[in-house]
Amino acid sequence: MNEFETKQRRIQAFLQERGLDALLLRQVSNFAWATCGKSSCVNTASSLGEATLLITPGNRYLFANNIESPRLDEEEGLKEQGWEFHTAPWWEENEALVQITAGLKVGADMAFPAATDISGDLVRLRSQLTPAEGERFRTLGHICAEAMDDAIFGIQPGMSEYEIAARLAFETQRRGAQPIVNLIATDERIFRYRHPLPTAKKLDRYAMLVLCGRKQGLVASITRLVYFGALPAELRQKAEAVAGVDAAFIAATRPGAVLGHIFSQIQTAYAAAGFADEWRLHHQGGPASYDPRDFVATPTSPEVVVAGQAYAWNPSITGTKSEDTILVGEQRNDVITAIAGWPVLTVEIDGQSYQRPAILEVK
Repeated sequence: MNEFETKQRRIQAFLQERGLDALLLRQVSNFAWATCGKSSCVNTASSLGEATLLITPGNRYLFANNIESPRLDEEEGLKEQGWEFHTAPWWEENEALVQITAGLKVGADMAFPAATDISGDLVRLRSQLTPAEGERFRTLGHICAEAMDDAIFGIQPGMSEYEIAARLAFETQRRGAQPIVNLIATDERIFRYRHPLPTAKKLDRYAMLVLCGRKQGLVASITRLVYFGALPAELRQKAEAVAGVDAAFIAATRPGAVLGHIFSQIQTAYAAAGFADEWRLHHQGGPASYDPRDFVATPTSPEVVVAGQAYAWNPSITGTKSEDTILVGEQRNDVITAIAGWPVLTVEIDGQSYQRPAILEVK
């Protein structure tokens, strides 16, 4: 059974379980998931795409205007995938959607009259990746790692955060991925903000680059830090501590583990490193697929880790951070955003060695 057939079976089972007649999808993430990586996105600032999918037990429909339909057919190949197109002029409502859904019990990821909101359920459904999605994720992870590597080795003191962000965006986009999150902080701003939008501030010694890159709907996350000069002892200590927490996350994220239990282990790891309350200052990440995080893990999360899922954990200790995207395997976890040749910190947990990225020192 191929990826598309697998997802259609999952959707039909979901409809039956929820007592629904149809599933209506317009979010960019869900559109990409249901179509195996096709894109309905035009405005990257919007979570809603420019086309809508409707899936019933007997049919698959696609609703779009006359602007979008040609590309969705000719470049995305969605007619060939089996979607029945209903195209309306761009200045009119697509009446076919109203007509086809009349009298149906609809679950939707968007506002729709009388529909049941199933957005949260879909997030959990799509986090169970198929083998084909796993391979696409590996390709994306490699792209993001290469983009980060080239961008960070191209920056110099005196560059503004805007310039650094532009380099990271360029290196990502030219490799065929979209930089949907591009956060840059330099020097004291790294210590002040967990989500630093780039500014005109110029780099003196210390820079943090954060990237969430999207390709074929999937999103991989990676953070790296660079210091120009001799790394201060306090910063080195924090970097080693956060690497230990990140390694604990990766070690604990194994099939069958409950996310809330993993979180408890991480709270212990923070405390053991001497930074017991740092986890309170920023979320720690969670499962990833068609959004940077499908949902954010908390101390009470009941969800169970499944082989084939992707996770992006992002522990931080004020002034430092460690973040990569991993694929959970039956035997081990693979860090798909690892950068070849990047300096690492080795952490030993239960006889296993975990390599986490160090702060790059440029002297």
